[in-house]
Amino acid sequence: MLYWALIFFIVAVVAGVLGFGGISSATAGIAQILFFLFLVVFVVSLIMGLVRRR
Repeated sequence: MLYWALIFFIVAVVAGVLGFGGISSATAGIAQILFFLFLVVFVVSLIMGLVRRR
């Protein structure tokens, strides 16, 4: 998931440099959603791993 967030971020940066503002903002939004979703899943799995050890 983090990989796809990075890919969308790179596409957003390239689109922004080339002047495609709509595509740039859309892909940046998708990258941001994927990144925060990754963080939530990471934290939940970290907590579940700590709880499971006890």
